[in-house]
Amino acid sequence: MTQTTSTPQPLAGNFWRFAILFSFIVNIILVIVLIVALAFIFEIKNQIAQPLVGGLSQSFAEMNQARIITTIPVNETITVNDSIPVVFDLPLNQQTSVIITESTLVPQTTVYLNGVPIRTNIVLPPGTALPVQLNMVVPVSQTIPVSLKVPVSLNVAVNIPLAQTELSRPFTRLSGVIDPYNTLLNDLPSSWSEAFFGR
Repeated sequence: MTQTTSTPQPLAGNFWRFAILFSFIVNIILVIVLIVALAFIFEIKNQIAQPLVGGLSQSFAEMNQARIITTIPVNETITVNDSIPVVFDLPLNQQTSVIITESTLVPQTTVYLNGVPIRTNIVLPPGTALPVQLNMVVPVSQTIPVSLKVPVSLNVAVNIPLAQTELSRPFTRLSGVIDPYNTLLNDLPSSWSEAFFGR
């Protein structure tokens, strides 16, 4: 009876040796990367993460407390339609002529005919102009309709708190998203001594 002995396949043995060596090299690289990352982790936290997240948190809080301060130029024409009451006393002191609109009797008037005075009644016909002196105060009380186009040119100062606008809600929401990360970074140690011995 003959015995057969199995000899290892050289290809399979080479593959396993390569796999072990490759795994060993990858593990060494990962360990080196981890050590380097741990060496710079506090620098990353102090120089990058904390200023970035803290700056965002502070900026959102300041934005919610900010004010919109500006000057808006206004150049427009405004149409004014209104009624204005006019009440005043109008003094009159002037000479004028009045026209008689109907026959007017002037009784017992002295008329001179050839130097002889005669008392008689005189009738003035319509359309006769009589010169008169007006000296009186006339009360005026009227309502005057006014329709004007008024050009307006001015600078309007604006001072609006941002918290009273619709922008307040997104800034408050963003601040609520960032604040927990800012608190977490502030609670983390900033150096190896703080990590091992506390603050």
